[in-house]
Amino acid sequence: MLALAGCDTVAPNIALPIPTGYRAGASSPTTPLRQDWVTGFGSAELNRLVAIAQVENLDIEAALARINEAEAQAVIAGSALFPSLGGTADVSRQQGSGAGLPGGGRGAVGSNRFGLGLTASYELDLFGRNRFAAQSAEEVARTARFDRDTIALATTASVANTYFAVVSAQDRLRIAEDNLRIANRVLETVRTKSRVGTGTGLDIAQQESLVATQRARIPPLVQQVGQNRNVLAVLMGRTPESVFVKGGSLDALRVPSVRPGLPSELLLRRPDIAAAEATLASAELSIASARAAFFPSIQLTGSSGVQSLALRSLFGPNAFVYSVAAGLTQPIFDGYALQGQLDFQQGRAAEFAALYRRAIVQSFADVENALIAVRQNTEFEVRQREAVAASRRALTIVENQLTQGTIDVVTLFTVQTTLFNAQDALVQARLLRFQALASLFQALGGGWTQDRAVPLRRGPEPGAAP
Repeated sequence: MLALAGCDTVAPNIALPIPTGYRAGASSPTTPLRQDWVTGFGSAELNRLVAIAQVENLDIEAALARINEAEAQAVIAGSALFPSLGGTADVSRQQGSGAGLPGGGRGAVGSNRFGLGLTASYELDLFGRNRFAAQSAEEVARTARFDRDTIALATTASVANTYFAVVSAQDRLRIAEDNLRIANRVLETVRTKSRVGTGTGLDIAQQESLVATQRARIPPLVQQVGQNRNVLAVLMGRTPESVFVKGGSLDALRVPSVRPGLPSELLLRRPDIAAAEATLASAELSIASARAAFFPSIQLTGSSGVQSLALRSLFGPNAFVYSVAAGLTQPIFDGYALQGQLDFQQGRAAEFAALYRRAIVQSFADVENALIAVRQNTEFEVRQREAVAASRRALTIVENQLTQGTIDVVTLFTVQTTLFNAQDALVQARLLRFQALASLFQALGGGWTQDRAVPLRRGPEPGAAP
């Protein structure tokens, strides 16, 4: 009755509607992305940094160690499917008193005993308890491998985004320095006008305030460049002083094109989804193993060897001994421990089923958010370029009018400030666009597919020669 009760299980719910397309982008079947998607940005230095990070990143190294741990645990769990064989050897000597023996002997009586043998045991896994436990451990090892791929993809995206932050800060630094030169040039013009009596001390003070403001923008940008270079060093598993990042300009990078494909294709192209699926599979196999524990366990044991009272006759024909035994154990009452273990495994499976569905839903949201960000930041950059062009024309006109004495310095101050802010905002808009593209590549799986994953290191199959 307990065994029959243990068979009553409910499969976890993993039903989830899959959308036919992305709302924020055109959806059509497409080939998987290239795993070296970062090369699409056209930066040799970025490619080099990513290659180093994939080899030396410490998070990836730790993930590789966890794979080895999980695979070792899988080997341990699978060992129950094989017979165990051991060797024995023993030597003993026993000495006792001869008093009271027939013949009136009073001296000590001694005897020796020598033995060599082999012992073997094997559990007949008729109901699959050990087999399911071994398969569950293998799924845990697969989860560890997919987790490593997820970390590797996130590392690539982090290196790309940090590199973009470095070059954008360099762009903003160059703009701040150019704007400082412009502000100083205008300050000299204002001072000249003041010396000839067409300017005031207030005009000079206002322009000096703008110069000081532009100069104050430079130290934080220098700080951003240095700190982001240090972040890159950490991502590459190196100390900051051992890494050189030249950087450059966002304008020198290419803007790669990305086709998102169909949402259904995403399920096979994200390592985090594969990891959630493997975790769920492991939990379901643990349910099967817990259910099989309700059924009888049959253990076969045997031993053979040689025993003798004299070493010289240890291998004689009469020294051979052996024993064979079979035992059956059937749980009857264990305080509901087996039922509790089964309920526990069913609860874990239900939890991991929900996490699996969440991983799928989150993946669709990641792609949608990245598509929205790419589209809107592209539009933001276009409009900001228009604003910079208009502000630059306005400054040229105002500087000419200031020389001619037809406008006041307040108007000039306003136009300069507008141009400086517009140029800085343009660089930030372009940075957001590149980071959105990197996020889109990451959301689409970065070219990862399960058939590209390295297979697990497995032990021998049951029944194979050790």
